[in-house]
Amino acid sequence: MARSPGKLPSESTPESPAFCHPAETLAFWRSGVREALDRGATTPFYLFDPQPMAAVMARMEALNLGRPAVHWYSTKTQPLAASLDWWRRQGRPAEVVSERELRLVREVGYDVENTLINGPAKHRWLPALSQPSMRVHFDSIHELDQLIPLAKKDRWRAGLRICTSEEYDGEVPELPTQFGFTPDEAVSAARRLKRAGIEVESLHFHLRTQVGSADCYARALAEVAQVASTARLSPRFLDVGGGWPAQGTLSRGGKRLDAGFAAEPFALVVRQALKRFPTVEQVWLENGRHVTAASGVLVVAVQDVKERRGLRQLICDGGRTMNALVSIWEQHALHPLERRTGVTCRTAVYGPTCMAFDQMVRRQLPRSIRIGDRLIWFEAGAYHLPWETRFSHGLAEIWWREGDRMERVRAADAP
Repeated sequence: MARSPGKLPSESTPESPAFCHPAETLAFWRSGVREALDRGATTPFYLFDPQPMAAVMARMEALNLGRPAVHWYSTKTQPLAASLDWWRRQGRPAEVVSERELRLVREVGYDVENTLINGPAKHRWLPALSQPSMRVHFDSIHELDQLIPLAKKDRWRAGLRICTSEEYDGEVPELPTQFGFTPDEAVSAARRLKRAGIEVESLHFHLRTQVGSADCYARALAEVAQVASTARLSPRFLDVGGGWPAQGTLSRGGKRLDAGFAAEPFALVVRQALKRFPTVEQVWLENGRHVTAASGVLVVAVQDVKERRGLRQLICDGGRTMNALVSIWEQHALHPLERRTGVTCRTAVYGPTCMAFDQMVRRQLPRSIRIGDRLIWFEAGAYHLPWETRFSHGLAEIWWREGDRMERVRAADAP
């Protein structure tokens, strides 16, 4: 007799909030997927559209933060030239953390005024790309040692990234991350920059991704204010970094990732904190996941169907290993393009690689899903492209829809 499976760790019901997209959202993406297929798209492929980003940004830009807000595009979250170009055309700047990203934003047309350079170990690659008046946030004492002469020569607009006690390893919360200066190091770095004749224009911290509450920002801002006071800094810009949680996604345990976070309490925290930063002219935000997650979908096709031990298994031409690494710790909505209905059953959706790891979804899905059906994995606009792999296969096609324009912006890898 076949053994019945126990409770599946990522099994959620179709009624879970993350899986109940409004009808207009489903229609929006289904129409885009059909149009891409009509124009020759082959699965697996990503489809991106800036309309969801525009909706998120309208809400964010309506917030009262007490100072003018500048929203930087987090290039690492969605390193797609078409998306960056759309952002640039809205008059917004871009933030980068690597050589590859800096080269990309320059190709798209960003100048030094509208490019912010963050990230660790920049001394390894930044000297070859230095330009006068670049905006650079220093990350460590060693990096400072290596880059101060160049920063002075090219008159960089400098900032410091501070590792507050609110920044910690997501897997081991009692340990810090590897980014930025400790508060004591930041004070020392500020003094060294001053001796070199380099003004510290901006102070920066970045908590982590999927920040659960505005209270975390309040504590971090208090620490940064103390650094500014001790070092006698008068920053013009305050970079309040930290990834607001994506909407419409669940943790592996079934909890809404945005359950404890709201924009208005965050805005209140910032307004209150600014009382301790009288010289700040602008508040900078660099939310990647919250802004871009809903701007893309991944489309895969069912290649085979199996059933064993009470579990229906859909084997597709795209999956976790190649296209959706975030499925390790996040649950996203998944809907068939073909509108399958009827009885549901325990179902797992797999990719094509020879890895048991390559499982993207386990939940109740319609039993009527069949070979040839296309499945749409939602919220694929954050960290899917940068974590995409060529494991046994190749990179997928990318399609871009903007208004009436639909085009393939990257072909799939040839075998």
